[in-house]
Amino acid sequence: MLKNTQQLLSIMEQLRHPEQGCPWDLKQDFSTLIPYVIEEAYEVVDAIERNDHDDLRSELGDLLLQVVFQAQLAKELGLFDFEAIAESIGDKLVRRHPHVFGDAVFANDEQRHQAWEQAKALERLEKQPEITSALAGITASLPALMASEKIQDRAAQQGFDWPDVPPVFEKVLEELNEVKEAWQSGDQAHIQEEIGDLLFVAVNLARHLKVSPEIALKQSSQKFTKRFQYIEQRVAASGRGMTDCELAELDALWNEAKQQLKK
Repeated sequence: MLKNTQQLLSIMEQLRHPEQGCPWDLKQDFSTLIPYVIEEAYEVVDAIERNDHDDLRSELGDLLLQVVFQAQLAKELGLFDFEAIAESIGDKLVRRHPHVFGDAVFANDEQRHQAWEQAKALERLEKQPEITSALAGITASLPALMASEKIQDRAAQQGFDWPDVPPVFEKVLEELNEVKEAWQSGDQAHIQEEIGDLLFVAVNLARHLKVSPEIALKQSSQKFTKRFQYIEQRVAASGRGMTDCELAELDALWNEAKQQLKK
């Protein structure tokens, strides 16, 4: 394994050689590689969801390449190298798992999660001791649903959270009514604000119900896509286009799609 890792690092170093390297690789910097890091991460997720293990191995390799590429850029600038990255994550894993690498004992997953968050908070404090907010350090580029979940989770760690689920349901209904009122006012900026509040509390409900809002929404999108494509196929088989059909007919086909796809 060590041999293969070293070979990969050597290949990346050669690709970045000022005279004998690849022109495209030589043009890259930390920022230009951002789209590729994101794309490769999503392709890993796609392979996992398709349960394609051969493709997963390949996509993980592509994602690893992005780590190796960034490490090579940092090495050239005298910042850090691949070994420093590996050492850093190794130290972090040991530090955040005192129940495995130390004497800590946790009664349940909730206690383990709290200890994990406390360890992360201490790490943030060491990096930036002047920042005191519990919400500091949340990555700005996270997808909105994931960022909302992290914000709420951090706040909950500070005791700012409902103790159980029923009040969250009530808050969802309250925010839904406020969306309706905003819609009736015709104020588009107000509508957008209230829609945001509704989505935010929906994330909170998902968190209380132990559901990932990101995964839940993705699954719903996939479900909608399958049902819509079923309708498209049924309409095409009749020699028509979607816009040729009355909404009532499409709605009936939607219900048919729900039944057929359940089978």
